[in-house]
Amino acid sequence: MPETPSKNLIPRPPIVVVMGHVDHGKTSLLDYIRKTNVVSKEAGGITQSIGAYEINHALTGAGHVRKITFIDTPGHEAFKAMRSRGATVADIAILVVAGDEGVKPQTIEAINTLKEVGTPYIVAITKIDRPNANIEKVKSELLSNGVLLEGLGGDVSWQGVSAVTGEGVGELIDLILLLGDVLDLKYNPDSVAEGVVIEATKDSRRGVVASLVLRNGALRTGEYIATESTYGKIKLLEDFKGERISELYPSAPARVIGFEDLPAVGEKFQAGDVDLAEIKLVPIGNVSIETDKTKAPLPEIQEDKESIKIITKADTSGSLEALNHVIREIEKVRIIGSGVGDITDGDVDQAISMGSAIAGFRVKTVGSAASRAETRHIIIFSSNIIYRIVEEIEKHLKQIKGETVVGELEVLKVFSTEGKRVVFGGKVVSGSIKIGSETKIERRGTIISSARIINMQENRKDVVEVAEGKECGLLAETDAKILPGDRLKVFGE
Repeated sequence: MPETPSKNLIPRPPIVVVMGHVDHGKTSLLDYIRKTNVVSKEAGGITQSIGAYEINHALTGAGHVRKITFIDTPGHEAFKAMRSRGATVADIAILVVAGDEGVKPQTIEAINTLKEVGTPYIVAITKIDRPNANIEKVKSELLSNGVLLEGLGGDVSWQGVSAVTGEGVGELIDLILLLGDVLDLKYNPDSVAEGVVIEATKDSRRGVVASLVLRNGALRTGEYIATESTYGKIKLLEDFKGERISELYPSAPARVIGFEDLPAVGEKFQAGDVDLAEIKLVPIGNVSIETDKTKAPLPEIQEDKESIKIITKADTSGSLEALNHVIREIEKVRIIGSGVGDITDGDVDQAISMGSAIAGFRVKTVGSAASRAETRHIIIFSSNIIYRIVEEIEKHLKQIKGETVVGELEVLKVFSTEGKRVVFGGKVVSGSIKIGSETKIERRGTIISSARIINMQENRKDVVEVAEGKECGLLAETDAKILPGDRLKVFGE
């Protein structure tokens, strides 16, 4: 929609994103700046983060209080995804580097992302209260990675800070406001409301809840709102503290209820006098192509015996996109389904049927899902830190790769099941199988459970061992439901 001309452009606060290596103090710094960890607890026990926070700060020596909006994204993956869609999310970035650890792989990734998208940034050297902090070493490492700091031949501002003592935090916020003044950030009050979606989730009581950051115009309750993928009418508008408001001005974050479907993170939105035809709406859901039954079936993929399949779950669509991004980078891993929300019985049932694991980011395992997953030996990788999930997945892959198969049997037919005991027929396709063997059940290339061989018969005679190429009848004890086509594997050193 064309911009409405206006001679009365108004200054707006800077919008800031904080990036850097995991455990380098991003969350601690934001918590100190906010003084409290701002989380909105909804009725019914549902906790949701709006993904952005607004603070007030008086520039040293200036006197009057000014606002700054901080975006708390899952990481630079989500930030890069937003910018890849053409959305201008933040005006300024804070690159966090720990004074006691220096530049790490994710620090370099964040630097490359900031250079790629062209976002102005300030360096915050954190944890300077620690005895082994070495600011000069960190500055040297940054210089080696193309970050030209002030005082070292460049113009990138930096500040040492401690989230424990508060040292340097005020000066860092001063630098943000000063850089914002240099950028001359303004908005047009006569424009339609425009901004960016930073989070989206589905609430069982309130429907689609989207977190937005407004960059232009004014956002009001009752207005129509649209992105490229969905639209709706603003039924409820809340500020970042969860308080109901009727109107919002740049650069404030807000929570909106009223979208018909989940908007994608990083999508631009417009509200007010919106021409829906001009926006070219193409409705989408929150189900990935792997699980959307309305899509054409995917071609059959030959499973690698050392690979794993994973269903991903996250608290918001932004978190889910970030999680999927990093997991897709792991060799030997294939995402077969994704969704927003807690891990439920349905997710575990899908994992059982597909022979997959589950990865959950910032979500809980609810109801009987945890006990069901344990009983059926479904692995759940869960954490509030994305890279912790990645580490666990990679550790699991190493364990799979490190084991040697000394015997393998293909299940041909299942005759009976009584409790945990299963009678079935099979053929030894490699090595040998012995009575008492502890085996792992593999389905479609993924280990789903374990089984212990209690008895075996060959030509209706009890035997202790069955060799490669021979068919036999077996009695096994297992928590899983064995199916024809499954493989029973005996592992050894």
